[in-house]
Amino acid sequence: MPKSTQHVVPRDGKWAVRKAGSDRVTRTFETQREAVAAGRDIARSQGAELVIHGSDGLIRERRSYGNDPFPPKG
Repeated sequence: MPKSTQHVVPRDGKWAVRKAGSDRVTRTFETQREAVAAGRDIARSQGAELVIHGSDGLIRERRSYGNDPFPPKG
């Protein structure tokens, strides 16, 4: 199970990386590409999941950097 999920979200015309459950942002960027790169670095270092939202705020993509079993159970 990931330690802490990181989200890339639109915020005030820019893009932000924030931890799940927090209203505070870790960092703000001009482009989504920059925010995704920073979020990926944070998620990798924490063994966490990165959730990328689109400009409409809906989840567009999920990337996991934790210890996921392959093939998944179930």
